[in-house]
Amino acid sequence: MFAQSIRRITFLFISLILVSSLYAQELPVGKPEELGFSPERLQRLTTVFQAYANDKKMSGSVVLVARHGKVAYFNAFGKRDIEANAPMQNDAIFRIASQTKALISVGIMILQEEGKLLIADPVGKYIPEFMETTVAEPREGGGYDIIKAKRQITLRDLLTHTAGIGYGGGLAADKWKEAGIQGWYFADRDEPVGATIARMAKLPMDEQPGEKFVYGYNTDILGVVIEKVSGKSLEEFITARILTPLGMKDTHFYLPQNKVNRLAAVYSAYADKPLERSPDPGGMVGQGAYVNGPRKSFSGGAGLLSTAADYARFLQMMLNKGTLNGNRILAPSTVELMTVSHLGEIKYSWGGGIGFGLGFSVCEDLGDRGVPGSVGEYGWGGAYGSSYWVDPKEDMVIVYFKQLTPTNNLDDQSKLRTLIYQAIVK
Repeated sequence: MFAQSIRRITFLFISLILVSSLYAQELPVGKPEELGFSPERLQRLTTVFQAYANDKKMSGSVVLVARHGKVAYFNAFGKRDIEANAPMQNDAIFRIASQTKALISVGIMILQEEGKLLIADPVGKYIPEFMETTVAEPREGGGYDIIKAKRQITLRDLLTHTAGIGYGGGLAADKWKEAGIQGWYFADRDEPVGATIARMAKLPMDEQPGEKFVYGYNTDILGVVIEKVSGKSLEEFITARILTPLGMKDTHFYLPQNKVNRLAAVYSAYADKPLERSPDPGGMVGQGAYVNGPRKSFSGGAGLLSTAADYARFLQMMLNKGTLNGNRILAPSTVELMTVSHLGEIKYSWGGGIGFGLGFSVCEDLGDRGVPGSVGEYGWGGAYGSSYWVDPKEDMVIVYFKQLTPTNNLDDQSKLRTLIYQAIVK
C-alpha cells in the first residue's frame, strides 16, 4: 500500500511538472487596458466579427492580438463546422496554407547560421536538377519559345519570390499540366516532395531569375533544400528545430487522428448564394488528404495546419528577435535581415508601399499602402483567408484564422486592421 501511494504521488508530481511546462509555453494573458488598448474600442472588433458569422458571410474565425508579450485579445466567432453545429473554439485547428512559408524560411536561416549553406548559393548546389533551368519566352505572333535561363537560381531568389517560378499557370502552363504540377496543393501526392521538385526543375519557368516578383513554388523548393542539407525529412527538421522548442504542439503537416475533431471546415462564398461547404474528401478544398491522405509529401509552401495560439508563439519569437521562453531559434541579426525588403528595383506586384524580405512581406510606405499599420511591419497570409503580421513599432503580434475560399470580396482583412489599430490608445 505504501509503495502504491509513493508511485501515485510520484505520478501526480511528474504530471504536474508536465502540465506546468505545457502552460509555461503559452503566451501570458494581460489586461487590455494595461497593454495600451481601450476595452470599449476592442468591443467593436468583437461586434463586427461576430456579425460576419451571424450574417453567414463566413462560418467562423479566430482572432488573437498580443502586445508587449501578452495576449490582449483572443476570441472565436461562429462555427467550426456549420453542418455539425460545432462552435468555433480558440483551439480550433486551421489549414494555414502559405503561412507555412514563414517557418520554412526560418528553417533555411537556421541552416545558414550553422554554416551549412549560404542564401547566395545556387539551388543546384543542393538539388542538382536545378543546375540549369529554362524560361518560357513569348513568341511574336503567339505561343512561346523555351530559352536557357540567364543565370542560376539562388536560395535568396527563392526566399524573395524572385526566382521566376510560379504555380504552373504561366506561359508554359501546358507543360506544367502535362507534368502534373500545378497549384499549391501537395497533400494528396503519393511521392516525397523531393521527387516532385526534381521533375519541376525541367519545366520552363515564368521569368528570368532575379528580374520579377513571381509568387509560386519557391518555398516548396526551399523545403527540399532543408531535407538535402539536414539529412532529415522536412517534418522532422521543422518539428525538432522550431515546433518543439517553441511549444507549438498543435502544428502539423498531417493531422493526428485524435485532433481531427478540432479541424475547421472549409467553406466557399459566392454572390447571391448561401455559404457552401467544400466537398469532402476534396483536394485543395474540403478536409482532404490532411486527414486521410498518403502523408508522404511535406509541402514547405503550403502544407502546415496550426492553431492561433501556436502561430502567435512563432511570431512572438520573431518579434523577440529570435527567442522565446529561453529558446533561441535565430540570432537578432538574422531576424533583421529577414524583415527588410530585398527587392531593390524589382516591383512588388500586389500593392503599393510593400516590399518583400526573406519569407515575409514588409511595409515600406504606410501612405502608399493605404491601410493602418506601421512602417517595418511584416507578415503574410494563406489561401483560406488567414493572415498574420508582426508590428515591431507597436510591439504587437496579430493572428487571424478563417477557412473561406473564395471570399466573395469580403472586407474583413481591412476591417480587422482598422479595428485593432483604432483600439490602441497608448
